Amino acid sequence: MTNTVAKRTKPSDPGPAAEIGLLIYPDCQLAAIYGLTDLFRIAGEWSGAPARHIRVTHWQATGDSVTCIWDSHPGAPHRLSHAITPPSLIQPDRMAPQPIAARWLSARHAEGATLCSVCAGAFVLAETGLIDGRRATTHWAFARQLAERFPKVQLADSMMVVDEGDILTAGGILAWADLGLTLVGRLLGPATMLATARFLLIEPPRHSQRPFAQFIPRFDHGDDPIRQVQHQIHAEAATLEGVADLAGRAGMTSRTFLRRFRAATGMTPVEYLQQVRIAKAREALERTLLPVDRIAWDVGYSDAATFRKLFQKLAGLPPAAYRQQFGIAPEERAPPPAKG
Repeated sequence: MTNTVAKRTKPSDPGPAAEIGLLIYPDCQLAAIYGLTDLFRIAGEWSGAPARHIRVTHWQATGDSVTCIWDSHPGAPHRLSHAITPPSLIQPDRMAPQPIAARWLSARHAEGATLCSVCAGAFVLAETGLIDGRRATTHWAFARQLAERFPKVQLADSMMVVDEGDILTAGGILAWADLGLTLVGRLLGPATMLATARFLLIEPPRHSQRPFAQFIPRFDHGDDPIRQVQHQIHAEAATLEGVADLAGRAGMTSRTFLRRFRAATGMTPVEYLQQVRIAKAREALERTLLPVDRIAWDVGYSDAATFRKLFQKLAGLPPAAYRQQFGIAPEERAPPPAKG
């Protein structure tokens, strides 16, 4: 009888779980490029055994083509599973068209890659035409511009990340972390995603932009009578009992007033009044320690329950939770006891 010793073999490298290409275009946010690069590397470190990693590559348009300028795991042929357009550091109305980048993205999508964007990167992605008729998000402040430039896109701008399967879009300028963690969860599993978030001391992917959004009224629409009514709403928001008499103030029939108000502001007079009141309530919650019921009364709501329901609908959080997250008023301290 002979003794045999089993030969220990080194487990083969399972290879990358994915190759994610990050697209560098003029004036894009390089912090997102390098932040995502680090996030995906950290996720690989926390993925466990056998170690699975995410290959990250950086791509840049040069002339008439897009070429790889950096590779975390060089050598093997490229096979992108995902391509991400990061945020822009300039406003969308100053972003130059990116036809070369759009063609490159379309070609990667045709090969099976999932396309992703963050913040104003949605404008580059929209140039492909691939999100026409699809849900997509961008920074809440850029939503109107995206809708005007690409009217076929179905805006879901209240959401932080919109996952359409083969296309993912993320909202704010720092939502690259939310997108990155979403992809880690998809590629390496929820346990690795949570471990990565804990290591980076950031929250798991957030769902809504509403708590961060501001009401930004439009006054530059050119309709003077409607603008005068807007000024009245802002001045009298707390005391207005309704909007029925606003048409008369504007010298219009109710039907004409509603049509022109919506065309000028993008919302109905009732919706506009609600936005003005909730904006005032947000400021009070952020800067004061007034009770919620008192704030409701001060901004025009005699029924605190109605106010709470509307606040959560528009702000995405109940008033108390909103104050806990965004309040900056110093806590009131009891005076020191008098010395005897």
